Amino acid sequence: EVQLVESGGGLVQAGGSLRLSCAASGFTFEDYHIGWFRQAPGKEREGVACISIFDGSTHYADSVKGRFTIASDNANHTVILQMNALKPEDAGVYYCAGEEYGASCPYAPGMDYWGKGILVTVSS
Repeated sequence: EVQLVESGGGLVQAGGSLRLSCAASGFTFEDYHIGWFRQAPGKEREGVACISIFDGSTHYADSVKGRFTIASDNANHTVILQMNALKPEDAGVYYCAGEEYGASCPYAPGMDYWGKGILVTVSS
């Protein structure tokens, strides 16, 4: 059974940092693209950052470039999203998603599997 489990969310002041983790199981980790997506109330789900586990290539939304870093810990089948200099507009539910062999990320409808999401709140 494919599982993606997010952890590390919470409340942080603007300018602060959070580190999200996505623990993956039930599939061949190296065959996947893993992405972090977020959804704020009343808004569409958007891709934040993506990584190819196979070759380590990454993609970032313009809104987070220079502030967020996505990385994979292949030994532990985990993908990390380090978020620095957080802004109130970064708040929302953050989801980890995976796609086998594909390159849909950051296109949300193309992802095969999703975690349940975790809440990030940024106070101003």
